[in-house]
Amino acid sequence: MASETLVVVPTFNESHNISRIIDELMAIEESVDVLVIDDGSPDGTADKVRASMEKYEDRISLIEREGKQGLGTAYVRGFKYAIKKGYSYVCEMDADFSHNPADVDKLVQEVKSGNADVAIGSRYSNGISIINWPLSRLILSYCANIYARTITGLPVFDTTAGFKCLRREVIENIDLERIKSNGYAFQIELHFRAWKAGFKLKEVSIVFREREEGVSKMSKAIVREAIWRVWALKFRSLFKVL
Repeated sequence: MASETLVVVPTFNESHNISRIIDELMAIEESVDVLVIDDGSPDGTADKVRASMEKYEDRISLIEREGKQGLGTAYVRGFKYAIKKGYSYVCEMDADFSHNPADVDKLVQEVKSGNADVAIGSRYSNGISIINWPLSRLILSYCANIYARTITGLPVFDTTAGFKCLRREVIENIDLERIKSNGYAFQIELHFRAWKAGFKLKEVSIVFREREEGVSKMSKAIVREAIWRVWALKFRSLFKVL
């Protein structure tokens, strides 16, 4: 552990991106460690991470899982790792350069300064800050966030944001074993549980870019999960069984 901040990066077939993502994270002003959780990528992603581990020594870690187990379980595994290792701040980000590694500084500082317990890299808090998405994808995402916000009451515009920094105490006060979402609904559920636990959520405007390399992991199953999961969260909250 060389830093008090850990960036958790789930991967599946990100061999074209992961080495450069790690290099750019190592170069930012905020000192961070990186944990890559790879779901058995057949394209050699884990090999690229191991090369980076030799380059940056104890600042990079790798967890390899068998098969494609999903985003939610990857982050839960990463959160448990962060708590075990004693990190004070934990960040989520994608490996495909849709999130700018330089923006990690902004998110971590919002939490370190006490302005937020969860600093969310938001695509929708200052208009729409998305580059190179097809109109159909943009409409789907924007409407999905309105839908989730309306049902859950979450006080954020980008409920499905996957780029954020969390204070350690947030993770410690959420029962990770009760999180069942595994796609983009995971982000909604994480925000909802943190908010209901009394933690302060703050959106920090970022520019989100369509991935530069590789293939999107979006699927119909992920969309369906998000549609019904918000209702499950709402009803569980009403009956105080979160």
